[in-house]
Amino acid sequence: MAVKSLDQKLAQLAQNPDSDVFILADAKDADMAFGIGSPGKSPEAHAGETRFRSIEEYRDLMRKITHQGLVDIMLMSVSSNSRLTLDERLFEHSHVTPAIRANDTTDVHLARGSTYAKEASRPFRTASLDHAQCGHLDCTPEERSQGANLGLYSVTFNNNLDDDLPSLEAFHRFREEAERKGFNYFLEVFDPNVAGRIPGDILPSYLNDMITRMLAGVAPAGMPRFLKIAYHGRKAVEELRNYDSSLVVGILGGSAGTTYDAFDMLWDAKQAGAKVALFGRKINNAENQLAFIQFLRLIADGQILPAEAVRAYHSVLGKLGVRPNRSLEKDLQQTETASSYAGTKTSASVPVQASVISPAAPATAAKSDCGCGCGGAGTCAPKPSASNSCGCSGGHEHTHASAPVVASPYPDFAKMSPVDRLAYHRKRLGLG
Repeated sequence: MAVKSLDQKLAQLAQNPDSDVFILADAKDADMAFGIGSPGKSPEAHAGETRFRSIEEYRDLMRKITHQGLVDIMLMSVSSNSRLTLDERLFEHSHVTPAIRANDTTDVHLARGSTYAKEASRPFRTASLDHAQCGHLDCTPEERSQGANLGLYSVTFNNNLDDDLPSLEAFHRFREEAERKGFNYFLEVFDPNVAGRIPGDILPSYLNDMITRMLAGVAPAGMPRFLKIAYHGRKAVEELRNYDSSLVVGILGGSAGTTYDAFDMLWDAKQAGAKVALFGRKINNAENQLAFIQFLRLIADGQILPAEAVRAYHSVLGKLGVRPNRSLEKDLQQTETASSYAGTKTSASVPVQASVISPAAPATAAKSDCGCGCGGAGTCAPKPSASNSCGCSGGHEHTHASAPVVASPYPDFAKMSPVDRLAYHRKRLGLG
């Protein structure tokens, strides 16, 4: 079994909460919410048509993204986990960690024509931890390591005792079962899914208080490995981290929005101290998911800034002959995106900046390829010496991310710096 980059990064954060590592997850668990439309529209869909990818096409994207090696977690339904993790052994020689959605509260029951998501969330769990770990009930201790041993557990608070108490009780039962079975989890806390339950200006504080209050009674053995919460700006993340530096704060992507929305959210959350980003619809609605993830990783590793990444992404799409969903000018705009799973506006959101970035605007920081042939995608950081192994002069060097070890028949992305990975994919895509 390959060493998992998630384990390595969490170990680094446990030793140093300010360690400059960042965890990326692809959330491909939407089949536990949307049904037929979960995989997203097929590239073969035309105007006036509604053709969705099949579940097998959805899983093939999971395979490709796992082989790409730029995410740390692949979040799936238990059924996809059974196919990819248990049957195909997709993750056996990969540094990517398989994970499952461990519960599906009623606010993510999003069948076409349904109204469940408009009612206050109720706890519900389809998934069996045994099925995730070994594919059948009553796993033996030896079998529990065969499948996924990490899951997302979701809670939605609506500031109503009758609604929220059952959710807390269900979370308590889940924690006990998970600890007995040696199952790790990360905790997702959604914004309220019922409008008017909490004023928008108070919402970030309310959620921070509810998260820290509910975890105060949990011993280390039952704590989540990290959090997944809506991003309500730097102040909310900084408040959580200042209160308890051992909490690893992660953000959820919410609705798709523009490419700049996704890239800037990741960059801004990282500046606030977030260490994890889990993007589902933002990745799944991208014109080219592999290229989109490539730029997410470059941003997470400090190699490129958001506006510059949008321009570079459009350039890659053009060279691939892929028509973008929006013009570059529109894709550089920042918009408000919904943070609830159903996509409804029931809560506060990160304020939209007053200015719109022009496609002709200069990059917000100078870039240089330092003579390494990265085409300006690398960020150079000062160093005392006059040169380095890249051949950079003038006292700069490329910033490289920590590299886990991967045993795989595919290129060893874990040993590559972000610049090296970009060069590899540019060559693979025929971009020079």
